[in-house]
Amino acid sequence: MPQGIWRYVRTLRLLLLALVFSASAASAAVVTSNPYLGVTYIRRTETSPRTLSMNIVQVDLNAPGLSFKLTPQAANTPNNRETLRQTTLNYLNQEHAQVAVNSHFFLPFPSNDTDADLVGFGVSNGNAYSAFENPVQSYAIVNNSPALNIEPDNDASIVTANLSDPNRRTVNENVTLWNAVAGSAQIVTNGVTTVPQYVDATHPDALLTPNGTYSNSNSWYGLARARTSIGLSQDGNKLTIFTVDQAGGSGGMTGAEVADLLRNDYGVYNALNLDGGGSTTLAMADPVTGVGAIKNVSADSALGRAVASNLAIFAAPVPEPTVAGAILFAAVMSNVVRRGRR
Repeated sequence: MPQGIWRYVRTLRLLLLALVFSASAASAAVVTSNPYLGVTYIRRTETSPRTLSMNIVQVDLNAPGLSFKLTPQAANTPNNRETLRQTTLNYLNQEHAQVAVNSHFFLPFPSNDTDADLVGFGVSNGNAYSAFENPVQSYAIVNNSPALNIEPDNDASIVTANLSDPNRRTVNENVTLWNAVAGSAQIVTNGVTTVPQYVDATHPDALLTPNGTYSNSNSWYGLARARTSIGLSQDGNKLTIFTVDQAGGSGGMTGAEVADLLRNDYGVYNALNLDGGGSTTLAMADPVTGVGAIKNVSADSALGRAVASNLAIFAAPVPEPTVAGAILFAAVMSNVVRRGRR
């Protein structure tokens, strides 16, 4: 087929999609698109329990052409640390990825240093360069916090520390470690919200250590903050990346609110709470122009915070429709837009 016709069909489809999404945005709190094969992008706003702005990406792990990459270990860093800090948008553009999201907590923070150490287990393309650990932020991050591992064939699962390994760089599960991210805690476990508790007389086996600020009566997870989370469906076939802002009018969410929403609205069966606050950043490349942009409003700066690790997603373009399919699609979409204006 002549390239001119293909360009016309593609342009027509995109224009009609833009009209539909604009019409939807005027009357609904959820706008959904499919910018890449197997990738669903959801922009959601709410007014309760407070004004909220959320950006969600759901990935079909069986989609062809899909792959992932965590920020790799850096060599010869200024302070002999694990990675060089980088904004999520810069990492997206550097890797020519389609989607990227911030991941690990890191130290030192706050700091102007250009390099950092990840807090918790980190694996990039098979190199397990950051170990499970007992973190100094034990008021927020549990010891040996679980990680989410994505194998080379995109099989994904939650993995836990093999405590018999003195280096804490292996796991109990029979998987191929390929790209793995860890957060502060597992907030959804087998379909149940599992926000960790602080050790006290009522919770002697709890996972968090109280300090002068945080306890069960004033939990770090009870704060409404900008948050990033990553989770899997029960069958392991769908990966969900979630961000909520605490900027641009959005009030942030508590850990339990995020967990409940992921379970109830997005079919998440297991999920981790990743680094949040000013680190929360979701970046995506435009499917037409390829230009990367931050999709959320960062609480740090317009460019987003330079963080120690980001997870990149590489996805194939959505196949072009046939001419007959494009004509039918155009007719259906045009009718949808007309009905939406009544």
